[in-house]
Amino acid sequence: MSWGLLVLLLLVNSALANGRGDRCQKTQQHRVARIGAVVDFTSRVGKEQRIAMDLAIQDLLHSSCLTVNLDLRDSQGNSAKSTAAVINLLNVKQVEAIIGTLTKQEAALVSEIDNRSQNFTIISLPSTAINPPSASLQLPNFLQAANDIVIHMQCLAALVGHFQWRKVTAIYEQNIDFSSNSGMITLLSDSLKLVNSEIEHHQAFPTRSSLFYPDAFFDEELKKLRSKSNRVFIVTQFSLNTAVFLFEKAKERGMMGKGYVWIVTDEIASLLDSVDSSIKYNMQGVIGIKTNFIETTHNFTKFKTRFRRLYGLQYPEEEENSSPSIFALRTYDAMHAIALAMKNATSKHLSQEIVSTEFQGLSGMMEFKNGMLSQQPTFQIINVFGRSYSEIAFWSPSFGFSEDMNKHLDMKERTNHNYVQVLGPINWPGGLQAAPKGWTLVDGERPLKIGIPARGAFNQFVKVTYDQDKKQTHISGFSIDIFEAAVKNLPYQFSYVYVPFNGSYDELVEQVYYKGLDAAVGDIEVIADRYHYVEFSQPYISSGLQMVVTVKPDKLKEKWMFMNAFSKSMWLLMITTHLSVCFVVWFIECEHGQNFELEGIGAILWFSVTVLFFVQRERVQSNWARLVLAPWLVVILVVTATFTASLTSMMTISRVQPSVLNVETLKEENGTVGCNGNSFIVRYLIDVLEFRPENIKRISSISDYPKAFQNGDIQAAFFVAPHAKVFLACYCKGYTKAGPIYKPSGFAFVFPKGSPLAIDLSKAILDVNERKQVELLEKQMLSSFNCSPSLNLNDGPIGYEPFSGLFLISGLVCAFALLVTSGRIAGRHLQNMSCIRAILMKTGILRWAFMYLIQSCRKSQKHCSTTSILETCSTRNMSSGGDIVIITHQ
Repeated sequence: MSWGLLVLLLLVNSALANGRGDRCQKTQQHRVARIGAVVDFTSRVGKEQRIAMDLAIQDLLHSSCLTVNLDLRDSQGNSAKSTAAVINLLNVKQVEAIIGTLTKQEAALVSEIDNRSQNFTIISLPSTAINPPSASLQLPNFLQAANDIVIHMQCLAALVGHFQWRKVTAIYEQNIDFSSNSGMITLLSDSLKLVNSEIEHHQAFPTRSSLFYPDAFFDEELKKLRSKSNRVFIVTQFSLNTAVFLFEKAKERGMMGKGYVWIVTDEIASLLDSVDSSIKYNMQGVIGIKTNFIETTHNFTKFKTRFRRLYGLQYPEEEENSSPSIFALRTYDAMHAIALAMKNATSKHLSQEIVSTEFQGLSGMMEFKNGMLSQQPTFQIINVFGRSYSEIAFWSPSFGFSEDMNKHLDMKERTNHNYVQVLGPINWPGGLQAAPKGWTLVDGERPLKIGIPARGAFNQFVKVTYDQDKKQTHISGFSIDIFEAAVKNLPYQFSYVYVPFNGSYDELVEQVYYKGLDAAVGDIEVIADRYHYVEFSQPYISSGLQMVVTVKPDKLKEKWMFMNAFSKSMWLLMITTHLSVCFVVWFIECEHGQNFELEGIGAILWFSVTVLFFVQRERVQSNWARLVLAPWLVVILVVTATFTASLTSMMTISRVQPSVLNVETLKEENGTVGCNGNSFIVRYLIDVLEFRPENIKRISSISDYPKAFQNGDIQAAFFVAPHAKVFLACYCKGYTKAGPIYKPSGFAFVFPKGSPLAIDLSKAILDVNERKQVELLEKQMLSSFNCSPSLNLNDGPIGYEPFSGLFLISGLVCAFALLVTSGRIAGRHLQNMSCIRAILMKTGILRWAFMYLIQSCRKSQKHCSTTSILETCSTRNMSSGGDIVIITHQ
């Protein structure tokens, strides 16, 4: 029945073609094009390409009156057959162009065998991404309808970086031309480095059809991969048939369960629509990256319907899975590109015309540059689940991830509004909803070797003891406690053993780099040059370089120590305000006129002294004086209590002065310094602080530092900050910190580059810190010493600011009382003057005085003239209220 339908469809198409041919002949626009094609009929991609070519031939005849004589050859996936078919098409069939799944090496071989092939256009339709050829190696007239593989590698790296997987395993098929060398692995590795990841292993699998016993071979290779700790597998540059077999075997070996991550690239993901549900069952949880194309246009919908109908007729056994992939769309568009170019160019210049022509096809913009497609693709990230797959994100090299295509197309809005990159929900292998960590500890794997410094100067952090009786080594210390607390917070368990290391700290770090040790734990400082070799965890305690020196008593400051309780401005304000208040009290009492105990300067001075201690015997009788004195007594009470507390604190805590103030003083005096000879401090003192090597004394134990100070061997010691804290806690008398903290950093654990354990332990350390376990363990370590470290009083003397409110209230009351008292005295004074004048006028004394003055003026010609002198004096008679006017004429 199906063959009958196929014959009927071909007859109808032939009749339609004849009708269109007659129309084209009438308009004299008909043209015949000879095109050769070489595809693999046995592969899914080859079948789709064959159907797409047939549909393109029909549409070209209908739209442009171009009859295409297509000579189709089957390569059967064999490179030699492909090369022979191309040569035959050029020499025997004399085609004008060739299209098919030809590689660059096959085209180069044809060019070497037959020079005439250089004048013919070859469009390659690879099923995998390609590496852009260099200008010197680019073949003329050879075009590849594929994207740059670098963009595919960037998408893979972005996905790996999103989930922070530090190591991956790359799997590729060996027979594919590009992956026959290390080019693809190198490009993937370079992209992964940008997201702090790397390829831990890479494995090449031969094509299934090339193996006599594929089951045994695949089982053995997958067993090797399973024995590794890495669980992130990237399957790239694979044919569909070999990939299907790979996942079938991986399912059998339990490698599609919890904890595993599988990522497939475009050549597999784009063909998932064509595989049945049994194959998808073996790929549950797989993440795929497929080239996105628009499926909602009218042209695509029409093409898809015709494609499914014709594919079902040609391959009825695959009728249920007959949707076209990106490879069918590119084949269809490539045929149209050749047809458009043939209208304006001969076969010799056909490739140039194709390059200069661009059009919007079903697969996107069909435009060639440097021998390949120039448009950057957008990838659809899919997740195989159930009988199909779900879309979880879109990715492009310019804008990264986005949730759906609408947001991804709206590039401007996403850029302006800082759109957050989010992936949709993912069903991982084994049914997990949370992203796997990407690695595991394999059963039977040896315990991790954790190196610890055995010769550290401060065994409070790492202490190594050996029990002779039990023949056992005991490891303890603050750093060990932190590490074991962090390990307990991990969501999994792993075995490890401590390996005491007798070298320096730098040599310990180098052993991790050279894989002699799996990690290092201890009081290891995070410094920049070590980052080139290893990876550090989150610092578990802050650190930095601290200078410790002996102390000398500050005798001058101890003699006048009480003066430092308050600042100079506070002392001046206290004295001034106190004397002012005492003066106002005396002034008010004098104005009152009845307090004989406060008469005289001596009395008021003594009163000002006794008030300070609340022992004054002089009575204050005036209410105004009491009002002034009351708030001031409150001020004296508060200030006295503060002075007592400050002075007590100053005399209780030892005030010391460093014997050496800073590094510059040490270098000027050519002083000798001591430090841990196994640490980085020696290099830092020489390279950064520029000490002379002969002025640096290496000290191996904490107990040797006091001896070196006492003997005068060193004038200062340099410790990392946690070590300095321990030293000052142990030897609290006679030593103090000096100068700033140099090179702030911290103590951390050391791992090889890319170790996933470093990330997990960093999170665990943060959890330990949030629970204040680090602080508690540090207190326990310092509490084992008998004394507390010496302290320097860095707080300055107390100023007037804390008492400004009290001073303001007392001052305002004092000023107001002074103003009132002054006003009362002034009013009483004016009243007394008026009474005196009235008495003088009544007794005639004032009149006599005026007459006496006039006579005196007559006798003195120097002061009085002979002219009339008019003197008028008006005074108020207080008793009668009248005015007395005296007028005198000369």
